[in-house]
Amino acid sequence: MDSTPLGERPVTVIRRYRNEDHDAVYDICVRTADAGGDARGKYASDDLMPDLFAGPYLHLEPDLAFVLARGERVVGYVLGTADTASFVRACRAEWIPRLAHRYPAPTRSPRTPDEEMIALHHRPERMLLPQLADYPAHLHIDLLPEAQGGGHGRRLIETFLAAVARAGAGALHVGMVTANVRARGFYDRLGFHEIPVPDPGPVTYLGRPTTG
Repeated sequence: MDSTPLGERPVTVIRRYRNEDHDAVYDICVRTADAGGDARGKYASDDLMPDLFAGPYLHLEPDLAFVLARGERVVGYVLGTADTASFVRACRAEWIPRLAHRYPAPTRSPRTPDEEMIALHHRPERMLLPQLADYPAHLHIDLLPEAQGGGHGRRLIETFLAAVARAGAGALHVGMVTANVRARGFYDRLGFHEIPVPDPGPVTYLGRPTTG
């Protein structure tokens, strides 16, 4: 329980990502990467999931990354791109080579959970589904449990929607693990609708306009 006197509790704000927030974003990503639960220790490196689902956005699209800060402490974030096709090309040209020492190109079909994730890293084109073409922007949002349920997630989404709308994206999509029922309710309340995608695997795709 927070024993800090009410008048002394730090203010919670949304602000643009800064380079010094990198480690905090990575930490939040892995702590929420197991269908919303803690994935620390699930893979050989706790950086694996952030390297797939946070790092490329921080590196390639820092102007579209926002953090939820409670005082000086980062407790959540939203990040993404206004143009998925351009982002995929940048991942192929820049992000994958940047991490080649850490994740060499696979030489066999994946046999372990780590190898499955590394195979995804080397296949950014997986994001280019024809059913998502009318929703060019996409995002990832994660909040620590202590920051959930207070309207902060909605504010982060609204901040991101406004940013990608200014960048020219008329609609946005998000891919969520279908088993994360709590997340589905969150997106439903924010006006997202399901986008039918054949054989989506463990993922459900949701979309909405960036304005309205």
